Amino acid sequence: MQLSDFNNIDLKNAGNLPVPMKVALLSILAAVLLVLGYMFLLNPNLKELRAEKEKEQGLRDEYLAKKIQAIKIKAYEQQVEEIQRTFGVLLKQLPDKSEMDGLLTDINQAGLSQGLSFEGFVPQPEVFAEFYAEKPINIKVLGKYHDLGAFVTEVAKLSRIVTLHNLQIQPMAKDDRQPHRDILVMEAVAKTYRYLDAEEVAARKAQEDKKAAKK
Repeated sequence: MQLSDFNNIDLKNAGNLPVPMKVALLSILAAVLLVLGYMFLLNPNLKELRAEKEKEQGLRDEYLAKKIQAIKIKAYEQQVEEIQRTFGVLLKQLPDKSEMDGLLTDINQAGLSQGLSFEGFVPQPEVFAEFYAEKPINIKVLGKYHDLGAFVTEVAKLSRIVTLHNLQIQPMAKDDRQPHRDILVMEAVAKTYRYLDAEEVAARKAQEDKKAAKK
């Protein structure tokens, strides 16, 4: 069978064509159908399949990201619970308003127990924060170096939080009242803290809201 034989094909008498030519024509027809089927049927479906696979991968990535977020959120929640527990413990170390007088007495007693002489113990106005109030106390005590150190240690041992600021120690000026040369003068600001009860917090918030409204 030669290529020129295909030029003389009469499709009306295709049934009488030789078998080899029939096979060749059928092969060509099958190839054309395959090409057309790929172009118009299979190729669009393949594109849609690729798009769906990309969409699936995107959903998997999104799921993984959200899963990681959920794990992190759980860890954050545990950290918040731990912070709240720690905060509760620290809050219990702050006296309320009714305990402040007793705490001031404890500070004074800590100095007297070490043989110190108080020349000044002047509470200052409270400084308010969001949920607590700071009470500064200007103190001036006389005593020996080791006694002053013991006083600072005793203050640190108090069950309530007391901090010392602006600490200054210098030799005492000579006078007839105190002939001992090893006596020192310590001046400092002792700060104690108390938590605000619900009524005080509400009152301060109302006061701040009122100021904000005026502005």
